[in-house]
Order: sequence, then C-alpha cells, then structure tokens
Amino acid sequence: MVRWLVRAIALGLLATPARAAEPIEIGIGYLHHAAIRSPLSLVEQPAENDGIAGARLAIEDNNTTGKFLGQHFSLDEMRLKDGDDVTEAAAALAKRDGFIIADLPAAEMLAAADALRDHGTMLLNAGAIDDRLREEDCRANVIHVAPTRSMLADGLAQYLVWKQWKRWLLVTGSHAKDRLYADALRRAATRFGAKIVQERTFEDTGGARRTDSGVTLIQRQMPVLTQQAPAYDVLIAADESEVFASYLPYRTWDPRPIAGSAGLVPTSWDAAHDQWGAVQLQNRFIKLNARHMTALDMQAWTAARMIGEAASRTNSGDARRLFDFIKGPDFLLAAFKGQPLTLRDWNLQLRQPILLADGRMIVSISPQEGFLHQVSELDTLGVDRPETKCRLH
Repeated sequence: MVRWLVRAIALGLLATPARAAEPIEIGIGYLHHAAIRSPLSLVEQPAENDGIAGARLAIEDNNTTGKFLGQHFSLDEMRLKDGDDVTEAAAALAKRDGFIIADLPAAEMLAAADALRDHGTMLLNAGAIDDRLREEDCRANVIHVAPTRSMLADGLAQYLVWKQWKRWLLVTGSHAKDRLYADALRRAATRFGAKIVQERTFEDTGGARRTDSGVTLIQRQMPVLTQQAPAYDVLIAADESEVFASYLPYRTWDPRPIAGSAGLVPTSWDAAHDQWGAVQLQNRFIKLNARHMTALDMQAWTAARMIGEAASRTNSGDARRLFDFIKGPDFLLAAFKGQPLTLRDWNLQLRQPILLADGRMIVSISPQEGFLHQVSELDTLGVDRPETKCRLH
C-alpha cells in the first residue's frame, strides 16, 4: 500500500507542469500635460489621448513578443495640471519606471532630465522639436524620438529644391517658436541652394476670426500680406503658433503653392501614409481609438517600441542595459517608413525619414534622391556630426 502511494505521488508530480517563471516587469512612464491646445481648423482638433494612444498600442505590440520571452510591459500615465511641478512628477514616475516617455516643452524637458540625472531613469522625448535639446542643451539621459525643426525644414527644402522651386517668400509669425522655425528654414535654404527672395512678418494682434465676418476679413487680409512680393516659386510659412498659415492657401496675391506650416507640411507621420505596411498599423490604431494616428501618436509609439525592441534583443529588463543597447551600433527599429531607424550617437537623436503631406495624401518622403551622405542619407536631415554642439555628459 505504501509503495503504491509513493508511486502515485511521483507520477502526479511528473504529470504536473512546472510553474512558469514570473515575467520580467518593464515599466514605462508617460509624462505630459492635461490641457489640449485648440488649432485653427475645427476638423483637426486633437484628441484627449493624443500621443499616449500610440504608446498604448506599442505596449500591446511589446507584450505580443514579450509573452514568448518572459517579459511584460506596462504604461504608467501622469498628466500635469497647471501649476504642477514637472520635476516632482518626473521623480514620482522614476520611482516606479526605468523609462519615461515625455511630451513636454523644451524648458520642462530639461528640468525633468536634470532632476533624474542620478536616478538611472531614461527619458524619451516624444514631443519637443527644439534643436537646442540635441545641441547646446543636450543631456546624456534623454533620447530624442521627435524630429527636430532642422530635420523638418531640411526634409521640406530637399523636395522644393528637387522640384527646382528655389525662390522662396518666407512669412514668419511673431511668436518665439515661429522665429525658431524660420531660423531652421533659412539654414535649410542655405544648405541646399534655395534663395529667400524676401521675408515678411505676420503680427499676431489677437482677435477672433470665427465670427460671421471672419471669412471676409481673412479674404482681404491674406492678399494684402502677400502682395507686391519679388518673383517667387513658393510661399513658406513659419507659423508653429497656428495664427495665420492655415488661411494662406488660395488667398495669396499671386497664385503660388504654400508650404511649411500649411499646404505642403513636413511631419514625422500622417494619417494618409500607406506604404511599407503602414496601413496595418493605421488600421490597428483606428480600431483601438476610433480616430486616425497623429504624428505625436507615432512618436510615442516609436519611443515605446524602441524599449520593447531593446528588451527583446538583450533579453533583459534592466534600464541601463536597454539604454546602452539603444545607443549602440546594433540597434535599429522597423517603423513603416521604408528603412530602419537608428540613433545618432553624438546627440541621441533618432534618424528618420520626413513625410511631406498636403492634408490628404503623402506628396513625397525625404531624404530625396540625389542628396547623398557618406554614412546615411538620413543624416542629410538635421544637424550632422561635424556641425554638432552637443557634448554629452
């Protein structure tokens, strides 16, 4: 009887599957502002989950692979309200997560990076396009997923020069970030052989144009702004503040195409993009969110996928090891843009093509044919290694 019981117990132990090991937990924070700024167009109002919706989709993608590798990814959102201290919020996330995807203005991004310098938590910049974050104000604990203004301006300039539309009328808004975009456009013109024949400024005096007489006012104002200009091929608008550029198409004094902040717009992503498997990504996003994928959504998706790709390649959840891999020569990410994305080791900016969209279709994708580089044609977009002011520390 005793022998039979021993044998039964042994057989039972053999038949019971071994308890699966607990998966490696990889926490990713998402830090952004709760407030949403309304643009001019009523049909382009940003969703409340703009940005983080892309990160959530990437978490699903990471976990699809992670379940086979014993890894589990989670997303920890924190929304800043008016008056909140960004450094306190970043520190709170850092206690739980090894990585933080941040959609913050440049000054707040720097404050968060400096506050986390000794925490071992890495920031992924998904929103700020300021070149200074990658140059004179670069930080060794920040990876930049969003393209820079100079990358966007170079992507646009390459196409216009390829089209032989080399004479530009530059109209700049009166706000600080408009002037920064204008600086990037001037640099691009010099770099690729275009000529700015004249510059004009649109002064933002306030006032509402969504009134019964708004269309009439705009129809009179835009031709006056653009009349008596020297001969030009294309009007370039630098209007990140979204005050006037959207009103320019079909209202200029001369019949000319518009580019920059309206018309032909350089961007990291657009809902019309359908090449290299992008339709599948777009459809999955629409199914989850009942809306189209924005550039910010894609930048957040890319940031979370960079972490997932590094974790699967290293079979690790250690933040430092993943960060080192992302910075290393073996990292690349497929992101539905026709070529793998890699990281510039001199300023931690993600190399990526720039889409040129007109609001309905993708017109072209830069870098353009004929713009060559000894390392990567993607390095013809933005600040190249010999030009950089970044000293990572």
